[in-house]
Amino acid sequence: MTTFPLDERLQRDGIPIASIGLCQLRLMNDRRWPWLILIPQRPDISEIFELTPLDQTMLTFETNMVAAALKKVTAADKINIGALGNIVRQLHVHIIARREGDPNWPGPVWGFGKAEPWPEGEQQAFAARILENL
Repeated sequence: MTTFPLDERLQRDGIPIASIGLCQLRLMNDRRWPWLILIPQRPDISEIFELTPLDQTMLTFETNMVAAALKKVTAADKINIGALGNIVRQLHVHIIARREGDPNWPGPVWGFGKAEPWPEGEQQAFAARILENL
């Protein structure tokens, strides 16, 4: 994957899957929710509007591509997409598969309970299924 400055929390909490163009694709290390993160590989960007128009277009394209793959792989009831940045300022986009009855449905995933890390074999298998569907 391309080397670029990555926020320490994104590094710690996410498992790298691939560089897919503009963004690095990471899997949030919490198996309670299939949760992917896209991080534009641009330094010192915290807002979508700070990206160039071309990068904004690429981010939209990659977000939609990843969301469609996640929906297909998980058969989720709903795909949640958000770029909050209140704690981690580096621009990143959360793409989360939600199902009725999942932990904290229909509430938010942030700050709910304790993360359950992915077992290594399961995370690799899930990442491979995502990549197959991009």
